Amino acid sequence: MTDAKTKQKAIEAVADIFGVDSITANMNDQKVTIVGEMDTVAVAKKLKKLGKIDIISVGPAKEEKKDEKKAQEMKDHKK
Repeated sequence: MTDAKTKQKAIEAVADIFGVDSITANMNDQKVTIVGEMDTVAVAKKLKKLGKIDIISVGPAKEEKKDEKKAQEMKDHKK
């Protein structure tokens, strides 16, 4: 992403995909972070049309892990 126009195109491209919860774009690192339960191949195809892409990681959102740990701690504490 070299400019604001490219950033906007990337956000609009992935916003139409079913299952996307949030999208953030960082111009300094040239990264787009997409959170949700969506088809990663569909995301890659949409972004590939705009330029070179690198998929850094695919997995559950970090917030969900924290909630699960808290729930487990609460269960263990009650016993």
